[in-house]
Amino acid sequence: MKSTPVPANSAGINLLDFDRKGLQAFFAELGEKPFRATQLLKWIYQEGITDFDEMTNLSKSLRQYLQTHCQIKTPELVVEQLASDGTCKWVVQMHCGNRVETVYIPEERRATLCVSSQVGCALACRFCSTAQQGFNRNLTVSEIIGQLYLAQQRLGPERRITNVVMMGMGEPLLNFDNVVAAMNLMMDDFCYGLSKRRVTISTSGVVPAMNRLHQVCDVSMAVSLHAPNDALRDELVPINQKYPLKELMAACQEYAKTGPRKHITFEYVMLDGVNDSPEDARQLVKLLKTVPSKVNLIPFNPFPQSNYRCSSLATIQKFRDILHHAGIVTTIRKTRGEDIDAACGQLVGQVQDKSRRHLKLQAVAAATQTPI
Repeated sequence: MKSTPVPANSAGINLLDFDRKGLQAFFAELGEKPFRATQLLKWIYQEGITDFDEMTNLSKSLRQYLQTHCQIKTPELVVEQLASDGTCKWVVQMHCGNRVETVYIPEERRATLCVSSQVGCALACRFCSTAQQGFNRNLTVSEIIGQLYLAQQRLGPERRITNVVMMGMGEPLLNFDNVVAAMNLMMDDFCYGLSKRRVTISTSGVVPAMNRLHQVCDVSMAVSLHAPNDALRDELVPINQKYPLKELMAACQEYAKTGPRKHITFEYVMLDGVNDSPEDARQLVKLLKTVPSKVNLIPFNPFPQSNYRCSSLATIQKFRDILHHAGIVTTIRKTRGEDIDAACGQLVGQVQDKSRRHLKLQAVAAATQTPI
């Protein structure tokens, strides 16, 4: 190994913050061959070894260097909650004291992990509990991939996670580089080896990042749509005011040409009397006519101080039927983990809110004397 001076601020480098390309560059600076990155990835993610002394195919001098200057550190798992349907929610604490939530959803033929990308959320979707908590910061690569690492360690080798959805706390595309690096690790054959069809990134419609994503990372795409026209979506999903539906649909069309599934999944939360009428369904059909689409209708999951209600099952079924008759594959999502607040839109974590959004919401509620 070449003797390379280590910058003063590099002591304690967390190697979980690098995907394979990042590790190859790191080892190159040390005068090591690129295959060292593959060896390290296999030790960490396939063998579960985090003690450098046990990585016996690394030279002794390299192990000593890593022991002195590097670390392999995940967030801390502090709370585990098990729902009656088998869903499990883990509360994960970062070094700064903030907490995010990760959800494991077992099914007969697959096991899905819902992963967070930010502490809180920088957006302000009206129907989402996470959005009411405000925003603190982006998660690092190690804090994102660490959620999968902790979950798989907790589950053991007999229960393998087969799917990952970036649908936890936060807007993944506003933490672009860290999320992409973490997804690269998820799909790397020497880490978790997940198929690109089994890793899904969800976005509320950050159009420039959507256009950039397919150039650097090939994963499935889900779009949090929730409204069939700009006027309603401006209210429910405020980022629509910056990137309206015309721009969003154009980005979806382009991504569908290159994405692994060749279609976009649109998430649509069903809000009683808000976005669930037959006319809303017909507008949605018209909106999606140029995009290869699958629609997930999501029964609204209530949270404290929400002033929305879930549409009735009959209303949801009628909405689905209109889409079906127009040739759009449409499913009604089964609510999972509701009894432990692990369902879609219910994740809250523990956020030291730098955006002060929670204070603004409280002020609005006090002024109008209505629930937030």
